[in-house]
Amino acid sequence: MTAQPAQSAAATFAAIDAERRRLIGDGLLTISRYDSARSRLTRIWSSNPDAYPVGGSKDKADTPWTRQVLQRGEMFIGEGAAALAAAFDDHARIAALGLNCIVNVPLLSDAGEVVGTFNLLGTAGVLTPEQISTVRSLARKALPALLSIAA
Repeated sequence: MTAQPAQSAAATFAAIDAERRRLIGDGLLTISRYDSARSRLTRIWSSNPDAYPVGGSKDKADTPWTRQVLQRGEMFIGEGAAALAAAFDDHARIAALGLNCIVNVPLLSDAGEVVGTFNLLGTAGVLTPEQISTVRSLARKALPALLSIAA
C-alpha cells in the first residue's frame, strides 16, 4: 500500500464529512474496515480523532448487531440512549459526546461481502427518513475510497 491512496481516501472521507455536516448537522462520522476472518473492525477515518482515533479496533463478538450489520449486511439504526446501550459497549462515551442516535451502514464489495462500516452518530434522538437516505448516499460515496486502501 502506498501513501497516495490513503491520502486520497482521507480527502474523500473529509469531503463526505463536510457534506454530512451540511446536510445532517453535528455528530460523529467514523469509517471502519472489516476483517471477517478475525471479526474485527478497524477505524480508518474519524471526524473526532480525539474521542475515536484512527487505528482503533474492536473485535466483534456474536451479537444481534454483529449478525445484522456484519453478517447479513443490513443497516442498523439505533435511536435513544436505551438503543445505544443495548448495542454498544462504549455507549457511555457516545452519550458523553452528546450523541443520541446512530446509523451503521455496511459497506459491501461487488461480491456482496461486508468490507467495512460507515457509522454516523447524531445529536438528535431520531433521524428523519430523509436523513437516513442521506446517510446511505454518503456511505456509497465512501466505498470506493475504502476499497482503494483495503488491500
